[in-house]
Amino acid sequence: MSYGMFGKTTYALGAAINFRQLQQDVISANIANAETPGYKEKKVDFEGALRRAVDVDGLYRMSTDNPDQYPVGGGGLQNVRADVYDDPDVTVSNDGNTVDLEKQMSKLSENTILYKAAVELINKKLATLAYAVTEGGGSK
Repeated sequence: MSYGMFGKTTYALGAAINFRQLQQDVISANIANAETPGYKEKKVDFEGALRRAVDVDGLYRMSTDNPDQYPVGGGGLQNVRADVYDDPDVTVSNDGNTVDLEKQMSKLSENTILYKAAVELINKKLATLAYAVTEGGGSK
């Protein structure tokens, strides 16, 4: 995939923002159901998927020089999907609920900070591009 003038970083930040929003929704649902008997705490896993899609280190790159083989890999950021599942690392209360409210509040704070950081980074990246387009290039 060609990332054009925005580059891989901008697309990665956009994917991270989308995932942070999903994380916010899942945490909010967990908090809202903290008193619901039998509710199972949910968890979002996207860091691994995002890391594979961005493939900064080239560790997941697959390629072939053999013309008889199909090209593989390079799924790209548009194909990254987060998994939402019941968190297996929880303690079950007497009523079957697995939500740890303090843990969820901590996750909520962390997620908010990471969301704001990603938004700030993408804003700076876009401001740099805007500067280059409007004022930074060429003679008048």
